Amino acid sequence: QVQLVESGGDSVQAGGSLRLSCAASGFTYSNAFMAWFRLAPGKEHEGVAFVDSAGSTRYADSVKGRFTTSRDNAKNSLILQMNSLKPEDTGMYYCAAAYYRPYYYTGAEYRYWGQGTQVTVSS
Repeated sequence: QVQLVESGGDSVQAGGSLRLSCAASGFTYSNAFMAWFRLAPGKEHEGVAFVDSAGSTRYADSVKGRFTTSRDNAKNSLILQMNSLKPEDTGMYYCAAAYYRPYYYTGAEYRYWGQGTQVTVSS
């Protein structure tokens, strides 16, 4: 059974930092394409960070230079380090996994999802 469990969400002030973690199990993690998505009230689902099986990353323009994602295949874990947080970063953050390389980096291309962890950034 595939499981993705996020942790690390919290309430912080603007300019602060948070480190999100995702623990994966039930599939061959080292082969998976992983991603972080977020959902904010009144906004569409947004992919913020992506990492392929080799560790190559890409980021949404809105978080580039502030967020960093990394994976530890030995521990089946995914990390999202978020610095210089802004109020617009507020939302539920989800870890997601796909078996195939995404073409458009949309949520529809990721088969497995965690339950999410809430991030709230106050001004």
